[in-house]
Amino acid sequence: MDSQVTIPEKHGNEATRVNKAALFYKKLQRQKILQIMALSGMVWLIIFHYIPIYGIIIAFKEYNIVQSISSAPWAGLYHFKEFFQDDSLGYVIKNTFGMSLLKLVIGFPIPILFALLLNELRSVRFKKAVQTISYLPHFLSWVILGGILTTWLADVGIINKVLLALGFIHEPISYLAEPSYFWTIVVSSDIWKELGWSAIIYLAAITGVSPELYEAATIDGAGRFQKMYYITLPMIKGTITILFILAVSGILNSNFDQIFVLKNQLNEVASNVIDTYVYQIGISQGRYSYATAVGLVKSVIAFILLLTANSITKRLNNTSLF
Repeated sequence: MDSQVTIPEKHGNEATRVNKAALFYKKLQRQKILQIMALSGMVWLIIFHYIPIYGIIIAFKEYNIVQSISSAPWAGLYHFKEFFQDDSLGYVIKNTFGMSLLKLVIGFPIPILFALLLNELRSVRFKKAVQTISYLPHFLSWVILGGILTTWLADVGIINKVLLALGFIHEPISYLAEPSYFWTIVVSSDIWKELGWSAIIYLAAITGVSPELYEAATIDGAGRFQKMYYITLPMIKGTITILFILAVSGILNSNFDQIFVLKNQLNEVASNVIDTYVYQIGISQGRYSYATAVGLVKSVIAFILLLTANSITKRLNNTSLF
């Protein structure tokens, strides 16, 4: 009779753990360069994003630069009440949500459409040229683009000259001095700057679509727009959903750089948003506790929007961040 050796379960589990630890160590050795890169990113994230969270408590204190955070006297919810009772809160919230919603409704689908149309180009050289031209403005700061827009939109700017020559207007218009034009300028310039760059993600997702699907659709007699609608769009639905959730969560971010370089005293009624309001009232006047309180309210609302958008998209198409 063959003798059988039974290994105790305790020793078997220990051997399994040892083997897993050894394999994990070998994997770390093989990927040490990648691990160092990832570790650097984690250290940066901890230093600049997690450690500063401690400073949020100044929203509940009467802090000034002479005192330390711990020695500053407690103010409770005073700064939050002051913010919600501010007379300018109404138009600040209106401008923030108004411009952000326009960017979401108009600016979000345009890069998707642009990527779909760009994918249909057959000339590789022309396609690369269009891509390069479209995402070039992304690499220019809003300080530069703001100066360009200010020049173009001036009384003697190129836009007024073209419109006068075509007969659309009879006298020059100072666009940045008119509050009624400001939202249009902000939304259109934001689309102009970020169109090509935003489309890169969708183009990358489109390259992952199997060519066999398009070949099968061609055999069935589908045209370009039919393949675009019934194949390409459904296949990149997950990417669109994730980016939409992130866009909704950032709806209170009004792009401070853009607004700051384009706003002036004449269009302040339409240009003052939460970010510029915090800068003017909180930072410029040294009211750091008040600025932190407003920023905390903004972050809480953004978190609620993130959870809401994530929950809705998960129910509608079973795609979500978490």
